[in-house]
Amino acid sequence: MELSRLVDRIRASDVRATARGISLIENDPEIGAGLIRDLFPHSGHALIVGITGAPGAGKSTLVDQLVSRWRKDGQTVGVIAVDPTSPYTGGAVLGDRIRMQAHANDPGVFIRSMATRGRLGGLARATADAAVLLDASGKDIVLIETVGVGQGEIEVVRTVDVAVVVLVPGMGDGVQVLKAGIMEIGDIFVVNKADRDGADRTVSEVESLLSLRPYQEGEWTPRIVRTQATTGEGVDGLMDAIEAFRSHSAEALASRRRVRAGAQLRIILSDRLMRRVERNVGSVDIEALIDRVAERRTDPYTAADALMDRAEGNV
Repeated sequence: MELSRLVDRIRASDVRATARGISLIENDPEIGAGLIRDLFPHSGHALIVGITGAPGAGKSTLVDQLVSRWRKDGQTVGVIAVDPTSPYTGGAVLGDRIRMQAHANDPGVFIRSMATRGRLGGLARATADAAVLLDASGKDIVLIETVGVGQGEIEVVRTVDVAVVVLVPGMGDGVQVLKAGIMEIGDIFVVNKADRDGADRTVSEVESLLSLRPYQEGEWTPRIVRTQATTGEGVDGLMDAIEAFRSHSAEALASRRRVRAGAQLRIILSDRLMRRVERNVGSVDIEALIDRVAERRTDPYTAADALMDRAEGNV
């Protein structure tokens, strides 16, 4: 299919074209880059919401509830569920086939699982581009659910407009979020499974940790919401908090989107620089340098400098 035709079909919210576009973004960097170039001018309208937290916190169930609520309000939703990578196929271990089946036949909802493919931070390398594509396809809300890797999930703040951190009573989350730096990136904290013993203590711990965070006058103060995702209790309150963040400050939202643009640009530069090194130096020579580092015959910084010098000399 011609790229221009694919772009037109994606902008028309064609499901197959949208799925095809995300596959190209994941598997073919050159064609994927061309696709984003054409779609980017038509993006920037959707609110991108990140849902992050430890495994078992109920993120997927919460996402399912949010999708249902937004659909009742007449809003279209795109979901990117980032899953662990299969060591055998490189694909997503879980997958959208077992997620949110109630929305499978809803044309106003597009759900896609993406494998991290070894990338740290709980996000796939192509996640940001997939979000641009879903935005350009006309989705009002784009939800990104991270893989659930605990302390590595702070990268989500560089990809979304609003970051929702999901905690569960009895899992030691108060200490873990402090270690992870999640207190710095969470815009909304959800204490899920709030019917469990220890919910009040978890809320108090988060409140105490937030009180240590310095705020400037007029800055958004993170909200804490209690939910029971399995029953839907508290989900309306979460939606209200998300909308409150969106309407709080246009400057704050613009600042967050600038952070997102900068992070995406740096990722692209890093990937392209690595591909240039591999192209100009050659995989055999790179592997030889890896062996030298492993055998302690050189250090990794000297090896990296050597690769850069050779790459630049061949440009």
